Amino acid sequence: MPTRLFSPYAMRGLTLANRIVVSPMAQYSGNAANEATDWHLMHYGNLAVSGPGLVMIEATAVEPRGRVGQHDIGLWTDAQAAALARVLGFCRQYGQAAIGIQLAHAGRKASTARPWEGLAYQGEAEGGWVPVSGSDAPYAGRPVPRVLDHAGLDEVKACFVAATRRAAAIGFDLLEVHAAHGYFLHAFLSPLSNTRNDAYGGDLAGRMRYPLEVFAAMRAAWPAERPMGVRISATDWLEGGWMVEDSVAFARALKDLGCDYVCASSGGTSPDQVLDVGPGYQVPMARRIREDAGMPSMAVGLITEPMQAEGALRDGAADLVALGRGMTYDPRWVWHAAEALREAAAFAPQYARSHPSMRFGDFTKLAPEAAARQRR
Repeated sequence: MPTRLFSPYAMRGLTLANRIVVSPMAQYSGNAANEATDWHLMHYGNLAVSGPGLVMIEATAVEPRGRVGQHDIGLWTDAQAAALARVLGFCRQYGQAAIGIQLAHAGRKASTARPWEGLAYQGEAEGGWVPVSGSDAPYAGRPVPRVLDHAGLDEVKACFVAATRRAAAIGFDLLEVHAAHGYFLHAFLSPLSNTRNDAYGGDLAGRMRYPLEVFAAMRAAWPAERPMGVRISATDWLEGGWMVEDSVAFARALKDLGCDYVCASSGGTSPDQVLDVGPGYQVPMARRIREDAGMPSMAVGLITEPMQAEGALRDGAADLVALGRGMTYDPRWVWHAAEALREAAAFAPQYARSHPSMRFGDFTKLAPEAAARQRR
């Protein structure tokens, strides 16, 4: 029986060759102008030739204040767009995967050192800045953010829209909005971080209002034939915080605005969160969103084994599965999954002879285009 994992998946005008997605994973390796570098060319090029249906470019800041740290990449200048276009061109020339990009704003969690440098807040004396947010609730260990008024919120929305237009002009296949992990948009959603008493705070409808407005403005600027999704934190893992039921309501509202999928991550609002972590621990959240909101879902989080990924798709929990750290640990995960499930995976012709079947001259395990090249 054909697997779900290696079956095509269509969204609008885009058809993915399989349902394996490489998660957006921050590399903290931009240059001083927050442009993509040779590291990104190597990193994404390596992933693009490894057989996934979709490779997501990391969280890309829409303005300088939206960076997690000084080394993030951004998309608020034409030079940054040109640097990303170079990476995309390389992936297109040598890879087989569709390429998406995640646009983000770090909000109250901005201006930190890189993970291997300790993740501590960096103040202005260290080249950092005062974070901005919709409320004055700081993230633990960070300063109280500067609260944006309506004009300030309109400015951030305009930054998201401008970055969306640049991403469209570059030619990305898919766009994802980062509304998770305690960052700018998620901070509006969670009652633990939203203390506003105007139209953008209070009850669930009020807390969803600004993120929905941003999504709608971005969707209007993004080509109608290209899919657009949202990554959310499906739960805060804290009493009194954002819950899966809230995520279902948010997904329904996003669907009405033309959202094509929701990626169900979780957490990030507070370090006090109490996570119940285990293999596929967020898959049930993807299922709730898919079943209760009627929204296509992407499952992510400790999905490491081929049969585990196949099971999440086959039993209806998700439409797509995303791997992050597992894919950087094993960039050839897709090839190994294809072997385990007796499926064909895309191979760059330069690597096709590394397939185990080539030891015996059998091309049947290669994707058709790679097999044809070898027979020639």
